[in-house]
This record gives sequence, C-alpha cells and structure tokens, in this order.
Amino acid sequence: MISAFATAIPATSFAIEGPLIAAAASLQPALEEVAPLISAQTGIAPRFAYGASGNLARQVAQGAPFEMLLAADEISIQKLAEAGHTRDAGHVFALGRLALFAPRGSALDPAGGLEALRPLLAAGRVQRFAIANPETAPYGRAAEQALRSLELWEALRPHLVFGTSIAQAAQFATTEGAIGGLVAHSLALSPALSARGSFSLVPEALHEPLRHRLALTKRASDAALRVQTWLLSPQAAAVFARHGLQAPSALPVHTRSPGAH
Repeated sequence: MISAFATAIPATSFAIEGPLIAAAASLQPALEEVAPLISAQTGIAPRFAYGASGNLARQVAQGAPFEMLLAADEISIQKLAEAGHTRDAGHVFALGRLALFAPRGSALDPAGGLEALRPLLAAGRVQRFAIANPETAPYGRAAEQALRSLELWEALRPHLVFGTSIAQAAQFATTEGAIGGLVAHSLALSPALSARGSFSLVPEALHEPLRHRLALTKRASDAALRVQTWLLSPQAAAVFARHGLQAPSALPVHTRSPGAH
C-alpha cells in the first residue's frame, strides 16, 4: 500500500532533518528499513536514538529533546501520559516475541525450548546466560517472567548477565563463555545475530504480552505527527512484520499463571 504522502516528496535527497525519536533497541532493525521510506514519502528524515524503554522514558520525563517515544511495552508510555509528558496515551503499533538464542557451538539447542536449560544446569554446563535488565527493559521483564513460569529463575540466576538494553543482551549472548540468552525476535532475525547462531520462539503464555506502544511527547512538532501517522499505517505494519513484530490485531490470549512473578 502506497502512503498518501508518497507524492509529496519523491526522493530522500529533498528530506529535511526530522524529529528526534526515542526507540526501544529491539526496533532498530525494523526502523533502519523504515527511516528511508518515511524520508522518501513524507520529506521528513526522522532521527532515532535507541535504548531500553524504561531508560528512554526516564529521559523524556527529565526533559530530553525527544518528540516521540516508541516503547517495547505499554507501562513506559502510560506513566509518561499520567505525568503529563505526552500528548495522549498513544497507540499500540506492534507485538513483540521473546526468542531463545544460542550461538554456534553452544551446548544449548534452542529447538528444545527453555526446558533444554534444565539438564544443562544440572550438569553444571551453564556458565553465562544473557537477558536484558528486567528493571528497565520490557524484554528483560518478559525473560524473567518466562523463567519463573518454568521455575528456572533461581537455578539460572547465578549465571545471568544483564544487558542494559535488549541489544546489549543480544551481544552478551554471543560472547565467549555464554551458552545463549533470551532476546527479541526482531534481533534474532537480524543478519548480525542470525549469522552467529540459531533461535526458537518462547511460548507467549509464559510471559505478559510485549505490546509496543508509541506516543508523541509534549514537544512534538507537526513533522513528528506526520511520522506517527506513517508508523501507524499498513505499510509500516508490513515492514514491522518482516522483522518479527506482529500487528496489534494479533494480540495473544494471555494465560500465564496469576501466581507467576
């Protein structure tokens, strides 16, 4: 589907420097494809800064010059909206998936799922296992929830290495001594990671849904509003889908036990 903006500016060479947008690190592969499309079709060249959603939200609250936040969760946006830092409560634009990744040569076979960690832990074959920081990164929270759901958290905890963002966790999962890690599906699909190992998707019932929400900040310009319109378009949804990010209509039924943390 061609955007209504497609005829406005036909080439990226005419694009003006656009708004600075804070984006969850899991979105980087998709947004690297999206950025030139937005530039070509709107004449606006958005700039993206990546990090953990919680850290980015804190920067917005402290006055960082972001005009929009694309978070990998909803709570980061909700807190900002309640404090008056965004124009409104924003929009869910994608659903992420958690993936179990193992580098080539690892004793961990992702095809066996998270249960494959259990015998390796018992045999003392797990040195390091990477996840994002649950305190600031939505994929880190989902990782902790999934491991707790299977009662693997306590046994694995001494071996965990925490990335400040899911992108750093993905890097840690490939370092020497690491048996693997829990990463974003979007990153597992990226050439940088797929060339270095294999992955399997973690069942969605093991953790809360990774509903990605975006919102304009109070300082948002008309250009930021146009970028938001593009990011909520069917064309954007198709790009996100190629990077493992489902459309919001694909929201799974969440059946994780209420007693799980």
